[in-house]
Amino acid sequence: MQEETAQSAIDTFISAFNCLDDRYVAGLLSQALTSDVIFWGPLGRSEGIEAVERFVLDIRHHPAGTGTMVRCSAVDMPSEWARYQWVFTTPDGGPRLAGTDVVHLRRSLIDQVIVFPGEIKPPAS
Repeated sequence: MQEETAQSAIDTFISAFNCLDDRYVAGLLSQALTSDVIFWGPLGRSEGIEAVERFVLDIRHHPAGTGTMVRCSAVDMPSEWARYQWVFTTPDGGPRLAGTDVVHLRRSLIDQVIVFPGEIKPPAS
């Protein structure tokens, strides 16, 4: 049951990277994150949905073009923290970002996100 709840929140979080219009990003994030979410990203610690929204919009506006973020592993939840792997691919074989996120849930919403980015490399052929 916990893994299903975590997977739902994670998949909603990821959907913010893939929505059709930037205007929907904040709404999707508010369905997945607590308002006081703590986000540990590649550039350090930030707090609140607005900080996560800025990060998502930065990824969405990648110089190589709008890409696609997908969860590429099952959600593993050995305790109160869940983890999963993701990949972000830009159009036309542009840079590929990959990594692992670890999230903590409170009341079925993500209240902490830790991003462990991987290497930037072209997609496997």
